[in-house]
Amino acid sequence: MSKRAVTAHPVHDLIATRWSPYGFATRAVDSAVLQSLFEAARWAPSSYNEQPWRYLVATKDDSAEFEKLAACLMDANRAWASAAPVLALGVASMHFARNNKPNAAALHDLGQAAAYLTLEATARGLFVHQMIGIHPERVRSTYEIPAGYEPLTALAIGHLGDLATLPEAMQERDRATRTRKPLAEIVFQGRWGAGATKITG
Repeated sequence: MSKRAVTAHPVHDLIATRWSPYGFATRAVDSAVLQSLFEAARWAPSSYNEQPWRYLVATKDDSAEFEKLAACLMDANRAWASAAPVLALGVASMHFARNNKPNAAALHDLGQAAAYLTLEATARGLFVHQMIGIHPERVRSTYEIPAGYEPLTALAIGHLGDLATLPEAMQERDRATRTRKPLAEIVFQGRWGAGATKITG
């Protein structure tokens, strides 16, 4: 199923074709491909090159580890994400290693790493669905996350699945047209709310 974005201006094909399905196939993701996905995340930019992201990963070929990680998802996400062959949790280091001061860019940088991973996955014909719906304290206790690190997000990674396996409400979400706010609502110039005319037209 193609859900190519209808963009107002030309963008790279990877951006136009990337989307976040609820339906995943059970087909495994090759270890070498997974290595490349997390290698892409490794090369994301970060403040002072701190690379504050950390990932906990589980694949279905180890059912105990997979269930351990899946149990850290909120029930609404676990219901569909458990079909994916790979799950990951994103954790951010909230202080700079260089001076132990708070890293205000940590969440931004974790997001950049996830974006790099997602685009690498798209280039390889895979799909990633990012989630905020996790149980952070369950992650912390389950995986013994040290102080100064915050569990924040989850990723379901895999091949596109059969929509018919999803509840009707989720089928509708996966079929829905992709939309975004116009540039005039998000890019300003001169003052808040004033469109940047060279960009927004």
